[in-house]
Amino acid sequence: MTTQDVQDDLSAPDTLELRAKLFRGLGDPSRLAILDELVAGERSVQEIVGNTGLGQPNVSNHLRCLLECGLVSRRSEGRFVRYSLADRRVAGLIRDADQLLASTATGIDNCKRYTE
Repeated sequence: MTTQDVQDDLSAPDTLELRAKLFRGLGDPSRLAILDELVAGERSVQEIVGNTGLGQPNVSNHLRCLLECGLVSRRSEGRFVRYSLADRRVAGLIRDADQLLASTATGIDNCKRYTE
């Protein structure tokens, strides 16, 4: 499905499934921690590990997932690989989520339907 297809029919079942898949991908705390780091700027795996407290294998695994999904990009810098957001709209989505949480956090925290 192309970007144009998504824009043409935002209520199509395929589009709804893609949207759900995007939010499932964003629903992992480790991936959100990594994305938070990348909102602040380009980072290496070592920097992400140091700033998030996540293990290196965990970070590498989630970065691979985010890369395959097109949410992050990478570039080589000497012997290191540096990661960044592939699209700045991801940062906007995270900011929007934080603003929504500012007014709904209690309800979301009390919600028993969405648990791990």
